[in-house]
Amino acid sequence: MSTPQPPMPQAAPAWQAAPGPSYPSYTSPIPVVRTHLGHAIASEWTKIKSVRSTMWTLGVFVLLVIGIGLGAAALVAANTDPGGLEGENPLSFGFFGLLLGSMCVITLGVLTTASEYGTGMIRTTMVACPSRGRVLAAKAIVFFVVAFTVTLVSALVVALADVAMLDGTREPTGQEWLKGTVGISVYIALLGLLSLVVGSIIRHSAGAITIMIGLVLAPLVIALFMFSQSLEALREALVEYSIPNQLSVFYANSLTEAGPSGWDPLWIALGVTAAAFAGAYALLEKRDV
Repeated sequence: MSTPQPPMPQAAPAWQAAPGPSYPSYTSPIPVVRTHLGHAIASEWTKIKSVRSTMWTLGVFVLLVIGIGLGAAALVAANTDPGGLEGENPLSFGFFGLLLGSMCVITLGVLTTASEYGTGMIRTTMVACPSRGRVLAAKAIVFFVVAFTVTLVSALVVALADVAMLDGTREPTGQEWLKGTVGISVYIALLGLLSLVVGSIIRHSAGAITIMIGLVLAPLVIALFMFSQSLEALREALVEYSIPNQLSVFYANSLTEAGPSGWDPLWIALGVTAAAFAGAYALLEKRDV
């Protein structure tokens, strides 16, 4: 009787790797940094300072605000008798340039968002920063800071020059200086920010610009053609809450005796812009790019 032999070890299949030392995994030399809002702001700042539309719109804005503001003051000073400007606020002559210049801020605000949808650049933006709310917030912050700074510098130059140019006018109070420079700069920056949000909602540059220009000019123009007595209340409301009238409130030269006064236009603009921003954010999260 033979002794049973132990089973012979079988060779590993050719496809099975032989056991051996494990090799270290690859580590990229590029550091991985968790992105945040600051990175999105840096990206949007690079965009807004690189495109030609920013230089053109802001350049025309500065020319309009300073040129018309100083031109209006010079024209009044040359055609007014001594003492004819007694009691007038010299800062109020900056209103005309700022009203026309606001169109440039509106245009830039729309282009900040809507132009990316027209060129398709929005796809690259969303790939680089998938958080859509962060992209919208970064655009809003960068635009608001740029618009406010340029408006404040331009309004301050006009205010200082008009005070020096117009003899016989009264010295503006501290409150009037604050409203005529900082207050109106915040208001125009908010108007541009509202345009940015409308551009994000409409996603079409020409359409959004048309809507915003209509919002600025249409109420006052429509009110001028309301002759019926039954429409008197509506006509007064359109005039009181029109954007030109709200701009004039910052210089205490309201077109009507009722309506917004003091800092009311600023709170109205802030509320409308916040509501539009919330709507744009909701649509941005639901829509396709």
